[in-house]
Amino acid sequence: MVLSRGWSIFLTGVGIWTWVIWPRFAVAIWKDPRSWSTGTVGDLPATGFLWIHALLIAASLLIGTTVGVLGVRAWRAAGRRADGQAP
Repeated sequence: MVLSRGWSIFLTGVGIWTWVIWPRFAVAIWKDPRSWSTGTVGDLPATGFLWIHALLIAASLLIGTTVGVLGVRAWRAAGRRADGQAP
């Protein structure tokens, strides 16, 4: 598949956006009293609220990283095509 430079920038931007947003959300979930059985932050055991959000955050970071890497690879391939090299 051949992607334009515009789509490459978009995909890379999505990957960066993912790493800007989700870690901040992780901190907010960690500090939420609903994440802890006693309501005190860091007081184990953690609740299902924390675990499900941790799973969602990890999946989102993995997907965002994959999309960002694809964007960077597409950008580099588009540069090679512009220089007359084979992809």
